[in-house]
Amino acid sequence: MSERWTVIRSGTPTRISASVLVVVGIAMFGVPFAFRTDIVQQLTTLCTLLIMAMMWNVLAGYGGLVSVGQQAFIGFGAYATIFLTQRDVPAYLAIVLAAVASGILAIALAPLLLRLRGGQFAVGTWVVAEALALLVALDEELGGGTGVSLRGLNAITPDWRRAYTYWLTLAFTLLLLTLVFLLLRRRSGAAIRAIRDDEEAAASLGVRVKPLKFMLFVLAGFGCGAAGALTLANTLFIQPQSIFGVQWSAYMLFMVLVGGIGTYEGPILGAILFFLLQDWFAQYGAWYLIGLGVVAIAFALFLPRGLWSLADDRLPFRLLPVGYALRPAR
Repeated sequence: MSERWTVIRSGTPTRISASVLVVVGIAMFGVPFAFRTDIVQQLTTLCTLLIMAMMWNVLAGYGGLVSVGQQAFIGFGAYATIFLTQRDVPAYLAIVLAAVASGILAIALAPLLLRLRGGQFAVGTWVVAEALALLVALDEELGGGTGVSLRGLNAITPDWRRAYTYWLTLAFTLLLLTLVFLLLRRRSGAAIRAIRDDEEAAASLGVRVKPLKFMLFVLAGFGCGAAGALTLANTLFIQPQSIFGVQWSAYMLFMVLVGGIGTYEGPILGAILFFLLQDWFAQYGAWYLIGLGVVAIAFALFLPRGLWSLADDRLPFRLLPVGYALRPAR
């Protein structure tokens, strides 16, 4: 007898788990009052990594736009913050405006880069990142190649500065998590996945390919710009070769691949794992980076759906469903 199957999306357990996650997200705003400042700073770093992982996943995992140049927006967001604070814009307002400016940069670049496909798109985004890094390094007002500090936060005591930075980072994280969830939950989510699987076939079925790719590209630019500006607020110092470094793309790829590419929960899990590995093994220098590469290759070969697949295949319900699933009828 053939096994019966059913199409599921969400139910009461899903709504309960989603409500719990919302409560946890709101409760995290109380972290600065309950933990030491070094833990607050570490959680800020974790949130920025999560933003980067989400943005790369929505671009490549869902949209099929594999980029190795998202550091262009990370660096642009950081240096836009410096540029604005040098013109007496309050630092935290400058961070928000820098994220918006990164989205505007993505709007300007989209007509050129979205003409490219596959490897050409990946190389094109990397070239843009390198070009921006060179332009910044030549600008003495922005510190040139030696780097520059964010002085707009010096007037705030360190404990409150870390708290304010954490709250703003957490707010950006929750905002982007919500935007991605709503985007993928709606009809646009199915259209985006269709573009990833076969762009020509999707277009032949009436999917508006260009507007959707444009929207994903701008969203990823905005998010990565916010991550770069928040990284600056957390560290207070940047250099062109580091903030525009290709290692950011490697980190994003690692988090998404290990957590589960093309899933909503996977990048969250991948960001947490990468943060722990970075905290435990960063002192090993180059061997640490080699180890990350080996782990990523191992996951690509033996667990291509990532860590989240181990839980998703065993859970009796969908945790945060953004699509539909085919499961055996019980």
